[in-house]
Amino acid sequence: MKPETILYIILGITAFDYIYSQILDFLNSNALKPTVPSEIKEFYDEEKYQKSQEYHKVLSRFSFFSSTFSFVISFLVLYLGGFGWLDSFLRPLFSNELYLSLVFFGVLFILSDLSSIPFSLYSTFVIEERFGFNKTTPKLFIMDKLKGYLLTIVIGGTLISLLLYLITTIGSSFWLYFWLVAGVFMLFVNMFYTSLILPLFNKLTPLEDGALKLAIEDYSEKVSFPLDNVYVIDGSKRSSKANAFFSGLGKRKMIVLYDTLINNHTTEELVAVLAHEVGHYKHKHIFGGLFISVAQIGLMLFIMSLMIYSENTSLALGGSQMAIHLNLLAFGILYSPISSILGILGNMLSRKNEYEADAYAKDTYDGLALEKALKILSVDNLSNLYPHPAYVFFHYSHPTLLSRLNALRS
Repeated sequence: MKPETILYIILGITAFDYIYSQILDFLNSNALKPTVPSEIKEFYDEEKYQKSQEYHKVLSRFSFFSSTFSFVISFLVLYLGGFGWLDSFLRPLFSNELYLSLVFFGVLFILSDLSSIPFSLYSTFVIEERFGFNKTTPKLFIMDKLKGYLLTIVIGGTLISLLLYLITTIGSSFWLYFWLVAGVFMLFVNMFYTSLILPLFNKLTPLEDGALKLAIEDYSEKVSFPLDNVYVIDGSKRSSKANAFFSGLGKRKMIVLYDTLINNHTTEELVAVLAHEVGHYKHKHIFGGLFISVAQIGLMLFIMSLMIYSENTSLALGGSQMAIHLNLLAFGILYSPISSILGILGNMLSRKNEYEADAYAKDTYDGLALEKALKILSVDNLSNLYPHPAYVFFHYSHPTLLSRLNALRS
């Protein structure tokens, strides 16, 4: 395939992604309704519901401007051969192809992050602040950035270095070796995320003795779920939004409750939320998700191996010769349609898993308590109660609140 043809395909995919996202955002924004659903009326007064409507309108406008800015910059850089220019600028400075590729991606990361900082600042300190969610201080924002850079350099730099080394030394079979590395890495992260990575950003403390801990221990014993690790995370230092999640495998499994969640819910509601998380474990959703993710990485790496050595792909991005880093960049765009399809299928499976976890909590604990917890969570987070069905289909990993309530009552 000629370089010009490859470039047009890349530009076409980039433009299609942007247009398709804008259409979905437009449909979703117009799906907002001025009336509170009867199922949640007792928790939503008119003033707060109008606030939630305004919140989503503001988010929609912000998303339009930020995504349009990103699209215009990306499209122009691709069309004008900017990535090839950067390769030509750096190439005389490095005789080692591996070092050249690492610096190339490092420069792109810095430029991309610098361009996104104004949007992050506005989102955090203007939008989230305006609607009462933001608890992040400027100092915390900077520290999060610095820690994020450190993790990117250490973890991201190590992985990309290994990938580039395998590509340049082993040949087209590199994908099998890196697939093994990626699988081991994902298993490691799944097991140790809450004990090694999360503490860099948040403080985790064991749930203190009291009525909630006793209720959780009683429930765990009832469903034969050996749970010794229930932790509370200080999510309130960044946002007033609440959440809970399950992490880890085997003896490393852990349930984490946000302090904001504990502050806003009764013991019964909190145990119902925990029962939902236990449901994910009992239905083996954690193992299934890990297996699917590893399989998807294998598919992506295999397809990558078919085009990573193509000189015309490098020329399509404005390069003067074959460059692995240019081909990796092009592959990321060319693979995005497949990634989107897999993402849609993954969201469908995830929504199914959420229904199953809800049903497990209902069968083993209390469906009414879970309903109430979901309603309060939705109100406190100003969730969109009427998302457009198409937007839900393409983007939602969880069913809508009204769908979950209907399922719990059926």
